[in-house]
Amino acid sequence: MKAFLPAFALLCANAPAIAQKSPTAETAAVQRTIHTFFEGMRKGDSALVRSTIAPGAVFHTISNRNGTTHVQPENPTDFLKAVGTPHQAVWDERITFDKVLIDANLASVWTPYEFYLGSTFSHCGYNSFQLVKLAGGWKIAHVIDTRRKEKCR
Repeated sequence: MKAFLPAFALLCANAPAIAQKSPTAETAAVQRTIHTFFEGMRKGDSALVRSTIAPGAVFHTISNRNGTTHVQPENPTDFLKAVGTPHQAVWDERITFDKVLIDANLASVWTPYEFYLGSTFSHCGYNSFQLVKLAGGWKIAHVIDTRRKEKCR
């Protein structure tokens, strides 16, 4: 019994680190929402993209022009229209999940990305998503991103 207690204490002390290494069902659900968003972009399917967005969602882009930082709002309705309007090159945003943080019905997700028009590199940066868990699942309530052509990652 004495040998069991130190081993049990060590296991309990490391439980949070072990738990963080494997994604939970909620983490996987949040990631699926974001993957679906970008799948819709690649397919030019605005209905698929719309299915991932919460009512009243807000989109922003951070840009740097002439050494000055600008925060630009983007209307989600205009974005959906652009996605669904036929365009020659596939909009291919390639992301990885850097951080997924969840508390109750709020998720915050950090994703570095590279954006391609077809097979041609366009720009890169980071997305910051805020999602909310509604009756229909996880939906994107806010996304803000950076955009640049160099110093990717």
